[in-house]
Amino acid sequence: MKKQLHVITAVEPGSIAEECGLEPGDRIAEINGNEIEDIFDYQYYIQDEFLNVLVLTKDDEECMLEIEKEEDEDLGILFESSLMDEYHSCCNKCIFCFIDQMPPGMRETLYFKDDDSRLSFLQGNYITLTNMKEKDLDRIIRYHLAPINISVHTTNPELRCQMLHNRFAGDIMDKIRRLADAEIPMNSQIVLCKGINDGEELDRTIRELGDFLPFMESLSVVPVGLTKYRENLYNLEEFTKEDAAKVLEQIHGWQEHFKETRGTSFVHASDEWFILAGQDFPSEEYYEGYGQLENGVGMMRLLITEVENRLEELEGDSRKRKVSIATAKLAYPTIVNLARKIQKKYPGIEIHVYCIMNHFFGEKVTVSGLLTGQDIIAKLKEQELGDVLFLPANVLKADEDIFLDDISLKELSDSLQVPVNIIQSEGEDFVNKIIDTDLR
Repeated sequence: MKKQLHVITAVEPGSIAEECGLEPGDRIAEINGNEIEDIFDYQYYIQDEFLNVLVLTKDDEECMLEIEKEEDEDLGILFESSLMDEYHSCCNKCIFCFIDQMPPGMRETLYFKDDDSRLSFLQGNYITLTNMKEKDLDRIIRYHLAPINISVHTTNPELRCQMLHNRFAGDIMDKIRRLADAEIPMNSQIVLCKGINDGEELDRTIRELGDFLPFMESLSVVPVGLTKYRENLYNLEEFTKEDAAKVLEQIHGWQEHFKETRGTSFVHASDEWFILAGQDFPSEEYYEGYGQLENGVGMMRLLITEVENRLEELEGDSRKRKVSIATAKLAYPTIVNLARKIQKKYPGIEIHVYCIMNHFFGEKVTVSGLLTGQDIIAKLKEQELGDVLFLPANVLKADEDIFLDDISLKELSDSLQVPVNIIQSEGEDFVNKIIDTDLR
């Protein structure tokens, strides 16, 4: 079988790799006789003090480097990919998959479904474990890679096979048990679908995952996201205000149970449930350190708390300014309330908050991270925007100033004829940019 080779793209100056004469274009084949599959193998094997590194040079010459170094000292090598391997794509056909609900004609990368366990450790992605073979579980346990974030959805084997449309998806509890036995920290999530994995099935899933405390550290419950592009897909229903209230009551009941028996709430509802039910967000203590923040659990409470704390630090003054903020339906009421708090301390600042309806994906999609440039432009084209328009950072691609529909931030600014400023998720940044801390 052909060895997997890893191409060096850069060598850090003054590093061990430079001293050994390694150059960009050279390829690493083995370390101490072990083939390297990805970054986890590489990081594990270079911890030794004595290394024999098999290299295929850019001139296709094979050589063995003998390296003596301090334990855990890095070699100073950068590779083509931070993962040192291709991403593993998803083998499921989940009934709630958001990518299956995307319109045609978008950039190709948006249609890639990843279900790569390695991204769970590197980026915090949630994975189904259906892609994992025995050797993958062995590696997690051997290297003690943690935490691992798991998309469970249901612990009912037959139902999970149906929901993921994968006949091999029913062994989730066996895999979780094996990880728990090895004391691997885990987090889990449930995408809740009305009439499918809610009600008694939700009770079962919460109860059975709770049995793995303390290694299953937390569980989040989020409502399924539905776009207007669901033709020929599984018929899923929206949750109503009454449904959301019932889900919250159910989750709160389990929280009380786990607090009494295990000293932790364990299971948490995402912010959408409180907004849909028309209920206030709980206090900061409710979220127990915001362990599921990336799943939308406590994002609004954290923002509110950070804004309030920042405003308490400020004395306020009579500075004058006109600004606008655009956000999606879900966060709109919270942003309006925060804008009022700022205006109370800075009455000379005029703040317009605009709610952008998502016509691109459909009005059932209410999160700001799925807003497009065209919907923002259509809503704000004739609106009063003041000196600057503020947008949340999650409307843009992570590494570029581009919206989901490939409209650039500059194009949006030119179209609306107003400077556009991006607000990060922190409440301090929210306040500082709106009041413009350079103004006096």
